[in-house]
Amino acid sequence: MANARKDVLSALGRSVRARRRERGLTLTALSERAEVSPRFLAALEAGDGNISVARLCDVAHALDATAAELLAGVDAPDAQARPVALLGLRGAGKSTIGPKLAARLGVPFVEIDQLVERAAGMSLGEVFELHGEAYFRRLEREVLAQVLSQNPRAVIATGGSIVHDGESFELLRKAATTVWLKARPEDHMSRVVAQGDERPMANRKDAMAELRTLFAARAALYVQAAHVIDTTSLGVEGSVDALAAALGD
Repeated sequence: MANARKDVLSALGRSVRARRRERGLTLTALSERAEVSPRFLAALEAGDGNISVARLCDVAHALDATAAELLAGVDAPDAQARPVALLGLRGAGKSTIGPKLAARLGVPFVEIDQLVERAAGMSLGEVFELHGEAYFRRLEREVLAQVLSQNPRAVIATGGSIVHDGESFELLRKAATTVWLKARPEDHMSRVVAQGDERPMANRKDAMAELRTLFAARAALYVQAAHVIDTTSLGVEGSVDALAAALGD
């Protein structure tokens, strides 16, 4: 019972915070409009406020809403209880933004490619060279299914090509909140090279054109994600802030 009550208060707090941000109000501004203290509102948004019905109506009115609207979805599953799956080409920022977002949400960060390499006992390049793509896809699906079953809350960095495997992509969209970390092709290339990986350019004079073609092909799949974050315009910290806000944090 205590846990259920805490879940309700936490959900109500997120609802109030989201509504306040939509209205562009600070805690101080809302406290003045609702005639409650900023400290009380901070506790309410943190899920620690034991608010009365009358006081909830005051807060709702100050947010141009009704108490029923603030309570709508309180009994629905918590969006943050779902894993967050990051999609995008190499250089999208999954390995940079992912850990920062996980720290913000207080959840583990998991990289699917690393787990595939661990399961195979070899690098991804060796997996493709020795066993082929079909073997890699099967192993990737198995690893993904295990991660999703064992981590109800986590930030997951997926491989850039996972959207081409219909079964894995469908599993992600059903079991996780998907996010496309979008960037210009030029940024993808420069970020990968900046990390010390010159393979994209090695002996390939048309590497940039090939990357643009790949980007265009996958964009139609990536755009099916629940959220799209433009890392080119937002940068790392801005992307983390925007994604945390989109997730209701």
